[in-house]
Amino acid sequence: MKGVFLDFDTVSNNDVLTTELEAVLNPLEIYPVSAPEQIPARIAEVECLLTNKVKVTAALMDAAPNLKLICLAATGFDNVDTDAARERGIAVCNIAGYCTAAVAQHVFSLILTLNQRLDDYRDRMRGGDWSRSPHFTMLDYPIRELSGRTLGIIGYGELGGGVARLGEAFGMEILIAERPGWKGEIREGRLPVEQVLEQSDVLSLHCPLSEDTRHLINADALKRMPAHAILINTARGAVVDEQALADALRQGEIAGAGVDVLSQEPPVDGNPLLDEDVPNLVLTPHIAWATVEARQRALDEMAMNVRAFKTGEERNRVV
Repeated sequence: MKGVFLDFDTVSNNDVLTTELEAVLNPLEIYPVSAPEQIPARIAEVECLLTNKVKVTAALMDAAPNLKLICLAATGFDNVDTDAARERGIAVCNIAGYCTAAVAQHVFSLILTLNQRLDDYRDRMRGGDWSRSPHFTMLDYPIRELSGRTLGIIGYGELGGGVARLGEAFGMEILIAERPGWKGEIREGRLPVEQVLEQSDVLSLHCPLSEDTRHLINADALKRMPAHAILINTARGAVVDEQALADALRQGEIAGAGVDVLSQEPPVDGNPLLDEDVPNLVLTPHIAWATVEARQRALDEMAMNVRAFKTGEERNRVV
């Protein structure tokens, strides 16, 4: 089965192995980066397309008449026209559970950086303020214990569950929001999104991007949150109205935010959260998932998906 990996640099930093993929795809062509105009020729004869974030449109599928399988190096599949794939009989597989530990530890890296005011204290240290202090310590910024505080989670799947378990280890109370757009009765153990917004000391987002979640965290939602609350977004950038978040931080409507995802990546057209005057914001370049172990696990999971497809098994199929 002939395969091509179009944007391999989004997974590899020369520290992961493609051994398992090469065992199930022969030949396998790997392209670190592909410009849009290069893609049709590179996929013209392939049966299996492996990618992370390349936009796989109906037109792109038509450029690959032999295409049977699209295998994603990600859980989200919003970059694939799944309706077009279904119409053309092309299977689509994602991967799940490969980066739970990585994302959970990144979420708490953001929470702790903000809660401990690490950036603020580091700046004071670098400015020589401790050297000039009359005391052995500095108490310029208040630090609160996480134990006993409330961690709200919107998006209680694999990743949300991993974050909840870490929160419990810190002694936090966990609130789980009902799925945005849910039409039935609120399920046992869940609360309305509005209630979670109002009661959370820390709010962590793990929901997929959909019409129900786009700008879920908007100006009104931010006003519902307590002034001392911290917002964490490792889901999708457009789940948050980024201009509203920047404004809320400037106005002190919430205490801080940790953001690993933006609505445009990379943010070549700029972004409100990139403005230098936005306070109490920790911004990272979509790396929550990207431990070496998680990226290796992603490639191995893709290989298992391909192997299952070849034997007729429907593993991690979204189409």
